[in-house]
Amino acid sequence: MPLAEIPLCVWRKRSQTFVFRGQSIRYWTSGQGEPLLLIHGFPTASWDWHYLWQPLAQRYRVIACDMLGFGDSAKPVDHDYSLLEQADLQQALLAHLKVEQPVHVLAHDYGDSVAQELLARHYEERFHLASCVFLNGGLFPETHRPILMQKLLLSPLGWMIGRAFSRDALVKSFRQIFGPDSRPTESEMDDFWSLIDSNHGPRIMHKLIAYIPERRTQRDRWVAAMQRGEVALRVIDGEVDPISGAHMVQRYRELIPNPDTVLLPDIGHYPQTEAPVLVLKHYLAFRDNLISPTRKVACS
Repeated sequence: MPLAEIPLCVWRKRSQTFVFRGQSIRYWTSGQGEPLLLIHGFPTASWDWHYLWQPLAQRYRVIACDMLGFGDSAKPVDHDYSLLEQADLQQALLAHLKVEQPVHVLAHDYGDSVAQELLARHYEERFHLASCVFLNGGLFPETHRPILMQKLLLSPLGWMIGRAFSRDALVKSFRQIFGPDSRPTESEMDDFWSLIDSNHGPRIMHKLIAYIPERRTQRDRWVAAMQRGEVALRVIDGEVDPISGAHMVQRYRELIPNPDTVLLPDIGHYPQTEAPVLVLKHYLAFRDNLISPTRKVACS
């Protein structure tokens, strides 16, 4: 049975605001129980989780924000955006909500890198991570295959490309990365674009894209953290994603001891919107296995 959608207009009305380093950040929280932090990807926002939000809130205390530079949060022009700062933001949000328990994380894309940083901080005793599940993302710079728009944003003309970025450009990019039978509707594209365009978002896209070289800088530290094996990890991945699909999962299996991976056939880069029922099934199974005496360490 399909999961109920939360319309963007309803989602926005449910948001709250807190201030992080002088900038206004929009966030959402619902449910009770163990804290579950949802971290969105580039170039979209926390509305990406709207299919999963209510089912997860029935079991956990779910928390999400539009990160700095994304969605309806502040998008300062004169700012150097950093994955490390976004990890600081996630910790500040948890502190604002007075979350003191170990935190479970479900992340996607750009959010995967923020989650990797939180995992590294866990081993540095600066964060208490209970578990982490990664959806499609560039966990390893050597397997990340950026699309043309990302390459252009990284170029010296990136500032110009970003300012010219439009809904049509977004549609063209998304056609490349979604599964053949799970592409967004025109209405969904309107909503994705609304979140990107909010607060003049296109003018900072060339600054946000700096996460790609930053991933290379942090690569060894982050991979070492994933290889420790003391925090339960799972990858749930859309197989046909050209950016970080089956080829990324293959690299994960090569590098990570006892890899726990799930591949979703015919699904692309946004499994949480393309196949939310399957993502929910595999996420809940992962969480159920955490409390089982014989937790499965691999699934595909």
